[in-house]
Amino acid sequence: MDILIATRKGLMVYEDTEQGLSLTGRHFLGDPVSNVVVDAAGVWYAALNLGHFGPKMHKSVDRGAHWTEIACPTLPEKPPSSSDSTDWTVKQVWELTAFADEPGHLLAGTNPGAVFETTDGGQSWQLNDAFWQLEQRPGWFGGGFDDSGVHSISIRSDDPSSWSVAVSVGGVWHTDNAGQSWALHCAGMVADYMPEDMVDSEDLQDPHRMVRCLSAPDRCWVQHHCGIFVSDDGGHQWRECQIDGRSSFGFSVVVHPTSPDTAWFVPGIKDESRYPKDGQLCVLRTQDGGQTFERLRSGLPQEDCYDLIYRHALAISQDGQRLVMGSTTGNVWVSDDQGEHWHCLSNHLPPVYAVVIHSVS
Repeated sequence: MDILIATRKGLMVYEDTEQGLSLTGRHFLGDPVSNVVVDAAGVWYAALNLGHFGPKMHKSVDRGAHWTEIACPTLPEKPPSSSDSTDWTVKQVWELTAFADEPGHLLAGTNPGAVFETTDGGQSWQLNDAFWQLEQRPGWFGGGFDDSGVHSISIRSDDPSSWSVAVSVGGVWHTDNAGQSWALHCAGMVADYMPEDMVDSEDLQDPHRMVRCLSAPDRCWVQHHCGIFVSDDGGHQWRECQIDGRSSFGFSVVVHPTSPDTAWFVPGIKDESRYPKDGQLCVLRTQDGGQTFERLRSGLPQEDCYDLIYRHALAISQDGQRLVMGSTTGNVWVSDDQGEHWHCLSNHLPPVYAVVIHSVS
């Protein structure tokens, strides 16, 4: 099993060995790696955010032994007649999603909020024009970045032409025809950061992360800016799951691959603080579809802890047993029993942007 950790200073790779998890790979040292994904053929893809030099994409066919630079998603030049105030320049590749049974077929989400597709392993990328031309898009705004961003793309396991996309700040969008047309579905979500008459506006919702159960694709979970939401109809209708009568702020969520009622979240104090309540890190777990939640703390720091877990920095293994999360302060924790107990893998990594667990065949 490989654990790929995208950080502010490179891509770190841990492997299962006889001595336990060992750091065996260090790639792109010094460069921010915004996300990473493994495709159906086991090929690794890494997105780099080089600031002034822009985003770059690389891939490896041999688990990191060698890397090749590939094409990067780019937006067309803005028409002179456009009234869109958005800068039509890709600032970052924020999300990477691979099709389960199609090697070299990936979707990418960017800042500003756009969706791109490659079917040739990243040799070329095509902008999803229907998504980019949505009439609501110019009204989207940034949640954490200056621009809006696509951070979550989910492909139904039973229908690879059905995708769901979450935008900060721009709601959750669905297509049933591989991106030819899109529909907005955020009914049930609330945006308490908006004026009272706009809290239910679907295109002003800020989902921080959206995931879908592999074996039950109608079950979707969202960690929203204003709480935890669950859907039983593929992400069309949503209901809030409160904890002790309150909404829960956070960024990350994962769902068990075969138990749709089981999901994990990492809460924090909103809005400006963004660190664990009382300096005590915990993981929330529900096993009954969001009716109740447990606070899992064993092995996690319970004093003076100020770690935040970004939206891509919590990962779950294919069998649903192992969880790995990395923090803004470079700490990484691992649980091999669905979050009941945790142990620290490292205290010394750069800030962690994303974690991927990949079972090596």
